[in-house]
Amino acid sequence: MFQAKEKQMSQKIRLEKLANKVAIVYLDNPPLNILTLEMTQRLISLFSEIEDDDQIRAVIITGAGEKAFCAGADINEFVDVRDKVVEKKLGKENEALLKIEKLSKPVIAAMDAVALGGGCEMALACDIRIVAEDAKMGLPEIKLGVFPGSGGLYRLPKIVGISHALEMMYTGDSITAREAYRIGLVNHVTEPKQALIFAKKIAEKIAQQPKQALAAIKAGVRKSMEITQAEAIQYNLELSDEVFKSSDCEEGIKAFFEKRKPQFE
Repeated sequence: MFQAKEKQMSQKIRLEKLANKVAIVYLDNPPLNILTLEMTQRLISLFSEIEDDDQIRAVIITGAGEKAFCAGADINEFVDVRDKVVEKKLGKENEALLKIEKLSKPVIAAMDAVALGGGCEMALACDIRIVAEDAKMGLPEIKLGVFPGSGGLYRLPKIVGISHALEMMYTGDSITAREAYRIGLVNHVTEPKQALIFAKKIAEKIAQQPKQALAAIKAGVRKSMEITQAEAIQYNLELSDEVFKSSDCEEGIKAFFEKRKPQFE
């Protein structure tokens, strides 16, 4: 069902394009898929490429191997970046995760193993999060004397609420998949090693939907978190005006009356 063509990335990032307009981005830095500065830069350029690729309608991010989705940033690089940590490291990490969050196409995090630190922050930048029941998630930065500097500080409270977010960041403790689901951090918990398989099914369903409407939903929801209700209503109306004029809208209405499945562009 999922025929694929795989493109190798020298920066330990692999892009796999499936036949159904679904793409999978693999973090592949064994054994824990630690995120290096080189990988961060590659994510920035890769998601720019994905944005412009009309053959991709939905994206999954996952970790290669069985030990981790991503266990965070490479601590070995800390010594070289501490003098200018924002310029050398955190600025680039925030840019990469913003590329993921702002991508006009839906992005799913499929976590079959642990997601810690920067790995957890990457999952927070995705639209949908799926985790295997034996995996754990956490933001342990406090244990290194720092705090989540790549979006966790502001993304996590929006997703799980202030109190849950503060407890996770104050203690630095990891939480189980079931606890992550209970507080609303993840959408689905699967059986062990089934998160990617489950994510493919959701991505395939999403990829069948009209491109312009998907982009409008994502942009509208994301922007509504940053503006007033009145501004959100106005933005909603502007998006609706564009989408209702699209050929996919015309096809969707026509298919409804003809009692058939729509064939979106």
